[in-house]
Amino acid sequence: MIKYLKNFFNVGLDNESVRVAWLEKALKKIPVGSKILDAGAGELQFKKFCNHLEYVSQDFAQYDGSGDGSGLQTKTWDNSKLDIVSDITKIPEPDKSFDAIMCVEVFEYLPDPVSAIREFSRLMKVGGDLVITAPFCSLTHFSPYHFCSGFNRYFYEKNLSDNGFEIVEITANGNYFEYVAQELRRICFVAQQHSGLKGKKYFLKFLVYGLLFLLKKFSSKDRGSSELLCFGYHVIAKKIK
Repeated sequence: MIKYLKNFFNVGLDNESVRVAWLEKALKKIPVGSKILDAGAGELQFKKFCNHLEYVSQDFAQYDGSGDGSGLQTKTWDNSKLDIVSDITKIPEPDKSFDAIMCVEVFEYLPDPVSAIREFSRLMKVGGDLVITAPFCSLTHFSPYHFCSGFNRYFYEKNLSDNGFEIVEITANGNYFEYVAQELRRICFVAQQHSGLKGKKYFLKFLVYGLLFLLKKFSSKDRGSSELLCFGYHVIAKKIK
């Protein structure tokens, strides 16, 4: 009975775990020895999935964990292990330098993500793979470097095609109900931070868990609500010209 109940309260928890599992699988498909650029690599979180590849990391290295103090911040951030420090739209490498490029949860931090796609096209060999993930919707975080809340599938379909890529896979992570559940789980924290919540906290949690129960049921019978809202999209595109 307890296990059954836990299954009905675990909705909205899988955003990161699903994304990481998908990314690991996608990177393993890239041929051994290929040279891959991790664009916007941050703290090199996904280097561990590239042991079979020639891995090169890049980031602009301006974020320090504190940012401007607004929104959600990490408190600490380590830029010391990067191979290349540069603007993502002006990476100091020759044309056709890479067999593959990954850009994981980065686009929301770019004032001009289309220019980044254009730069990836310049840097990649024909036949190479571009692996992208980015949120469909996100709260303010890493400010002042958070420029867009997210991207839908039509952003990728237009801008990848316009820059010499053909989409091989585009997969929604989560759905409407999963996303709403994720944000419901934050409500006590946000209320404490921005509404001065002190009393009635346990009553609020009780209401949240009741809604999570319903959202889990709705999600289990989902019929394509990701077209309205999801955590984000996972994209693999092939450089064709």
